[in-house]
Amino acid sequence: MLYIVPTPIGNLEDMTFRAINTLKQVDIILAEDTRTSAPLLKHFGIEKKVFAHHQHNEHKAVAEIIRFMKEGQQIALISDAGTPAISDPGFLLVRETIKEGLEVQCLPGATAFVPALVNSGLPNDRFCFEGFLPVKKGRQTRLKSLADEKRTMIFYESPHRILKTIDEFILVFGEERQASFSREISKLYEETVRGSLAEVKQHFEQNPIKGEFVCCVAGAE
Repeated sequence: MLYIVPTPIGNLEDMTFRAINTLKQVDIILAEDTRTSAPLLKHFGIEKKVFAHHQHNEHKAVAEIIRFMKEGQQIALISDAGTPAISDPGFLLVRETIKEGLEVQCLPGATAFVPALVNSGLPNDRFCFEGFLPVKKGRQTRLKSLADEKRTMIFYESPHRILKTIDEFILVFGEERQASFSREISKLYEETVRGSLAEVKQHFEQNPIKGEFVCCVAGAE
């Protein structure tokens, strides 16, 4: 069995009872960064073997993890924050586990884009999740392909690129396009800034930029 276990994106109280119990019962925990997961596991009294499983080693590690499961071991996968495989490692392992006829269970839990979308005030009956844009090659092509997208679009972005990204949004979608940018979701300094892209840009030019961002941009009319 492979368990996909979401972890809090900020506030530790968002950890579910089921997630804690699952991590206590499995044989091995795979973590995106063992240094990041260690305080979380310690906080909830979870003492298990923990191995790193990230984008740089996941291709090499999959065969061995499958072997462990075939030997009867229960495996849990966690990421640094939120639900694994959503803009984080996990898809490859899930796909190969299914191919091998083994069972996968994904527990419900924290995912950053859901509260950001609901908080945005933008239409959320239909939406388009884009995650992180390509850092260099293919970035402009991806954005231009979304110029006529009518659904609300959701992007993830890091603080050091946020102003550049807003400029690119303005270039493709226009400065009057409505948007909502959330950062530090569920943490002490959580903030959501809503308005036109021009207004959002002005806010972050005048205020400190910290934390990971979820950017919700209205679709084309």
